[in-house]
Amino acid sequence: MGKPLIRIENVVKQYTRDTQVLTVLDGLSLEVEEGDFVALMGPSGSGKTTLLNLVAGIDRPTSGTIHVGDAEVSSMSEGALARWRSQHVGFIFQLYNLVPVLTAFENVELPLLLTRLSKADRRRQVETALGVVGLSDRMDHYPRQLSGGQEQRVAIARAIATDPTLLVADEPTGDLDARSGEEILVLLERLNHEFGKTVVMVTHDPKAAARAHRLVHLDKGVLKEDVRAKEAAGSIGLAAAVEVSAGK
Repeated sequence: MGKPLIRIENVVKQYTRDTQVLTVLDGLSLEVEEGDFVALMGPSGSGKTTLLNLVAGIDRPTSGTIHVGDAEVSSMSEGALARWRSQHVGFIFQLYNLVPVLTAFENVELPLLLTRLSKADRRRQVETALGVVGLSDRMDHYPRQLSGGQEQRVAIARAIATDPTLLVADEPTGDLDARSGEEILVLLERLNHEFGKTVVMVTHDPKAAARAHRLVHLDKGVLKEDVRAKEAAGSIGLAAAVEVSAGK
């Protein structure tokens, strides 16, 4: 495994509702190595999606620092963050977030329109991304013409089209049947293993989390458990550790 890609140091995230201050993350520190595949788990309200959004530069911490590569994303301006996200982060959502009036090709091309690539270069990258997810024969289809699993694969193609440093996935199998969910997990594993993408995934599904190299369990904004597959292999195994973390 390589050097740390993500360094989270003493991060606090608070929201104010009326006069009440809600602490979602409470002094969290964590490192994620380059090329790792991390599953974030925990009950609703534990702070896992908040943490994902902070790492992806969608939100900012109340205090503490977050570095991704050489960038201190916790201190960037909004404009700098937007540019950084477009170059370094690929987003995969539970509900795909595809634009219904655009074809699969056009949906995947969207993030590339923010770059200086020529039309020919954009087409080449879109076709490559759709080929990686196995949908070269569906590029002219609209989302309504695709199954849920195919829609999520288009969303993953869109996420990887810019060749990002980091893939962040928020419940990527949460809206899929078992078979389609399995296909998405195999694809994420392939992107991690073959293409060296660092993946941080929020999930409630123990089967999904067991595919990761590492399980990070949050509860009430605090790191409760951090299990690596190799460490778990000599004891109860990562899949069993996931079951315990999920409260199964």
